[in-house]
Amino acid sequence: MSRLDSFISRMTAQRDILNHVDQVLGLPAGDVLEVGLGNGRTHSHLRQLFSDRRIIAFDRQMGAHKTEAPEPEDVVLGEIKETGLGFVGSNAALVHADIGTGYPDKDAITLTWLPQMVAGMLAKGGYAVSGLPLEHADLEALPLLPTVEEGRYFYYRRR
Repeated sequence: MSRLDSFISRMTAQRDILNHVDQVLGLPAGDVLEVGLGNGRTHSHLRQLFSDRRIIAFDRQMGAHKTEAPEPEDVVLGEIKETGLGFVGSNAALVHADIGTGYPDKDAITLTWLPQMVAGMLAKGGYAVSGLPLEHADLEALPLLPTVEEGRYFYYRRR
C-alpha cells in the first residue's frame, strides 16, 4: 500500500469512527479533548460534530491553519505527556488522540503513558478514539466498524 493510500485509509477510519460516536453512540456530558491538534483538520470536524461542546486541543506548538485554529483559551501547548496530566480527572466526554508517528520504536514510548492519561481524562461512559491502540483496564475496546481495517484506528468506552 502506498503512503498516500495508507494516509487516506487512516483518515477515512478516523472520520468514520468519529461520525459513528456522534450519530450512533452519542456522548455523555463533558468536554471534547483533541490530543494532537496538528494542522487542525480533525479539530474542524470535531467542531462540526460537537458544536455544542467545548473542544480543548493539545499540541507541542501551534501548527493549525488560522482558519481551523481553536480559540487561545482552548489550546494547551507544551509536551502533551506533561500538559495532559492537568486534565486527568476532567471527566471528558470524548478524547481523540492522533499522535502516532508511524515509527514503532517512537510509538512504543508514547504507549507507555498515553493509555493511562486518556483513561484518566475520560468520564465513565466517555469515548476514546485513537490512531494508536490504548491498552488499559478502564477502556473497553468497541467493535470494529465495517469500513475500518483491523489495526487502522481504535475506539473505546471508559468503563
